[in-house]
Amino acid sequence: MPIQRFTKVYGIEDAKIAPLTADPASGTPTYGALIDVPGIKSFEISGDVEVKQLRGDNKKLASNSALTNVQVAISHAKVSLDVLVAILGGTVTDSGTGAAETSRWDLKGATANFPAFKLEGVTPENGVDLIGGDFHVVLHKLTLSAFPDLGFAEEDYRIASFTADADPLISTDDWISLVINETAAAIA
Repeated sequence: MPIQRFTKVYGIEDAKIAPLTADPASGTPTYGALIDVPGIKSFEISGDVEVKQLRGDNKKLASNSALTNVQVAISHAKVSLDVLVAILGGTVTDSGTGAAETSRWDLKGATANFPAFKLEGVTPENGVDLIGGDFHVVLHKLTLSAFPDLGFAEEDYRIASFTADADPLISTDDWISLVINETAAAIA
């Protein structure tokens, strides 16, 4: 007998990004290594629906709706240079030794390429109705839709965030997956 198809969703414990490296029309998508989104705080999905109404004889005769966009908004507590490369482009350079080490992200016109990526988030274990289970949300192909919110805040922590638009994969037509696991599973 299958597990129940409904659940509470409590908290978010982890989120990871994987660069989309190939999405062939007749094949399987491939992704790069998983990159942790450090200090994940929120993972919100929204969508746009376009509604067309047919009117005649001074009344509504029919209506049709179509999903026109899916968007995700992420906020996280720590800035990750690797996440910036995965969602925005650019390069990271590590240099120096000992107390003079630096890690530098640079964005140049030629490297600001807004690459496609996958994003997956998960609740803590027991963040669902099933004891020992969890809930995963996967957006299979995203592209940044606005420049990430970065910077500083006076006498407070600055929370980083970004928004991205989802598209279905060319290879599999996957857009969004919601998974209820009876036993908690790591993001893979």
